[in-house]
Amino acid sequence: MKALRWIELIVLFVGVPFVLAVFLPPRALYPVLATGGVVGIILLHFTKEFRWRELLGGVRWGEALALGVLTFVIASFVCWLILPERLWFILIHAPHVMVGIGILYPLIQVVPQELVYRALFFERYGHMFSSQRQAIFVNAALFSFGHLMYWHPIVWIATFIGSFLFSYAYFRPRGFVQASVLHGIAGTAIFASGLGWLFYSGGNVAQ
Repeated sequence: MKALRWIELIVLFVGVPFVLAVFLPPRALYPVLATGGVVGIILLHFTKEFRWRELLGGVRWGEALALGVLTFVIASFVCWLILPERLWFILIHAPHVMVGIGILYPLIQVVPQELVYRALFFERYGHMFSSQRQAIFVNAALFSFGHLMYWHPIVWIATFIGSFLFSYAYFRPRGFVQASVLHGIAGTAIFASGLGWLFYSGGNVAQ
């Protein structure tokens, strides 16, 4: 059973992102991620250690908004340095699009990612590591690797750091909702800054 779970982990969290980044065209991004997400959620459902009701929980809005402001400031600065032509682009030129991102991004992207990278990873595979701290570090590395297809170090660094924040939030009592809110607000702030262009341009177009 343990060997099978190691195979699952490697295929889902290493194999799929690697194949997507190296062998498949950018247009395959969302179909492959969607398929991987569905498979991950099915595995989560059949994980004996997991109960769906454990995902329910409250939101610490002060913490979430503070992260959003901090993320927006830092991302805006980085965007100004490396992509000055994209700085606050959506906010200025297409605010209605920004509203759509703020609503749809957490639902379509964040919740499935948190189900796979937090709930599935820690509930199904977390016990295979020697400590919670080790599991969180490996999770951060895999979450960053899961964004390999964007081929940009800023994306890898941001997702690596973000994963620590989301994971520690998840490990609080009934912390899935808080982790998802932190992820959604931080990601929306990155899109608002303009740096989000690196996260949706697709494949090596983001180089």
